[in-house]
Amino acid sequence: MKSPRRIIARLKQVILALLNINEKLDEIKINQGMVLSALNEHKKSTNLHDYEFKVFSQWGEDGIIQKLIKSINIENNTFIEFGVENFLESNCRFLLMKDNWSGFVIDGSSKNIQTLRNSYYYWKFQIDSTDAFITRENINALLAKSDFSEDIGIMSIDIDGNDYFVLEAINTFTPRILICEYNSLFGGTRKISVPYDANFDRTAKHFTNLYFGCSLPAMTYLAGKKGYSLVGTNSIGGNAFYVRNDLLNEKVSVLSAEEAYFPSKVRESRDPQGNLTYVTGDMRISLIRGMPVLNVETNTMERL
Repeated sequence: MKSPRRIIARLKQVILALLNINEKLDEIKINQGMVLSALNEHKKSTNLHDYEFKVFSQWGEDGIIQKLIKSINIENNTFIEFGVENFLESNCRFLLMKDNWSGFVIDGSSKNIQTLRNSYYYWKFQIDSTDAFITRENINALLAKSDFSEDIGIMSIDIDGNDYFVLEAINTFTPRILICEYNSLFGGTRKISVPYDANFDRTAKHFTNLYFGCSLPAMTYLAGKKGYSLVGTNSIGGNAFYVRNDLLNEKVSVLSAEEAYFPSKVRESRDPQGNLTYVTGDMRISLIRGMPVLNVETNTMERL
């Protein structure tokens, strides 16, 4: 019978071997992404959908981001991303590991941030992190921990709740590219958001997980007030991409929210027990019909 010490030593060897496999698999994915990025350079389209590919992003954001950073002048290769969970799947990880950008990330879970800090790439690349529940009251203080200059390359916002109000509160950074999640179910014409609640929790607000964030027109309205133009969305209907107005050129096309909008087909609705229900189409919005929303242009309450 093996001694406990020998068993523990063997387990450590297995864990190290698995970590090494993950690193090697990531290297393969990055190399594939580099090939796809190079192929995209031959395309002439200004439609961001045509440049989508996934390495570490949830959908096709990696390809879109590569297109944008090659289309506009980026002074500082820095990014801030919040709502990243453990950063394994994120918008800016490919930038960190392929293009050697410097990053700062925030997530509300200390466990998620510890997982990130335990990763092999946390020491290999320049990325800092902090765990905090983000509100419009604390966001500027949290961002200050990055020690970045205000002219960062990219800011990516995905917190499944107060996204509109948090972006509205940010007054210390002027990213060249702004990536914001929006709620496709809120439609392509109304400028609406869930009302602000500093303690907003997507599941607690409505068990379906469908009541969160703001519409694409609302986010585009706010971005416009901050000096940004919408240049596209991803094909899944979840993230919008904005470029600072002083950087616009013929390589990117400015779109209205109505032009860029199309319905998401993601089936993420839940039942009261938290199980996926796979509801599709207009049935999804019917589940949250009547919930309160704020018209961000008139500052009046309405109903979905």
